[in-house]
Amino acid sequence: MKIHPDLYHGAKKQKNFFEGWYFKIVDKYGMHALAFIPGISKSRNKADHHSFLQVINAVDHSYQYYRYKADSFYSDKKCLDIKIANHSFSLNKVKINLQENKETIIGSLSLASPIKWPDSKLSPGSMGFYNHFSFMECYSQVCAIDGVITNGDLLINDKKLNFAQGKYYIEKNWGRSFPSSWIWIQSNHFPDNRATVTCSLGLVPFPIIKSFRGFLIGVSIDQDFYTFTTMNRSSLTLNSLGDDVILTSKNRNLTLTLKTTSRKAEFLQCYGPKDGKMIPLVQETLTGEVEMTLFDTENNKLIYQGIGKACGIEYGGNQQEIIDAYTYS
Repeated sequence: MKIHPDLYHGAKKQKNFFEGWYFKIVDKYGMHALAFIPGISKSRNKADHHSFLQVINAVDHSYQYYRYKADSFYSDKKCLDIKIANHSFSLNKVKINLQENKETIIGSLSLASPIKWPDSKLSPGSMGFYNHFSFMECYSQVCAIDGVITNGDLLINDKKLNFAQGKYYIEKNWGRSFPSSWIWIQSNHFPDNRATVTCSLGLVPFPIIKSFRGFLIGVSIDQDFYTFTTMNRSSLTLNSLGDDVILTSKNRNLTLTLKTTSRKAEFLQCYGPKDGKMIPLVQETLTGEVEMTLFDTENNKLIYQGIGKACGIEYGGNQQEIIDAYTYS
């Protein structure tokens, strides 16, 4: 059976299931960022089944969770194309028609030139062979590590903003619950327009051993793609720097370092899945920075160094637990 990680996995699920797609958009100057998260939640109680649209609005520094009937959710069976109520999301277009809770976001954006995570039939998507395991509590997929918004405007409350020549990023998660603790870092808005990075690490529940350290890091530099993951036996160490982190991952002759910079006041509390319910358990900002360095130790060569703006940074669960788990590689 061929696995398509971008597509909807919950058609036959009756309870204790969630699936959500994360569309992050940033204008070409890196000044305005939003994330739209369309999805569906199927709790243990059928009466609580619903679809949703989460909006992380770094323009007005706000977060909203909009709840819709479960049958308002539609997903194409052959390609990434999600519709919820009057909103639609695909690899080539985002359309929003939101006028609720005194919040207005209206407009459409055209998307192009997606950079996909390299994969194969045996190792599909960014999560690779773990997609073949049916017992995982949470699966993830990087649908587009980078892409260009070719044109489009959004009316955001009283502001009309142009996103032409801006950037977009798409990922998704599905399963029963998020990990017990995790960190996520993402930016595709480096000043020289050469680089992009996405990084997620957590403690992943697993039979018999209870949990294991799992991480996925994808980096594109010009036309080259680099991966640092649990699957390719990369190492990873993590250190806390107050409200920020510095992590180092190594794979053969490559050493990647990521150092975040953020402002605590700009984090927003967002909802996430836990045991069949959507509850507040995520802290996220879209206004951070990440300093990225990629070094070739064998040839003593600096491959890339730069600072990514409009960086998404997310913390969830017990952060001390994850710091302790990744203190040693």
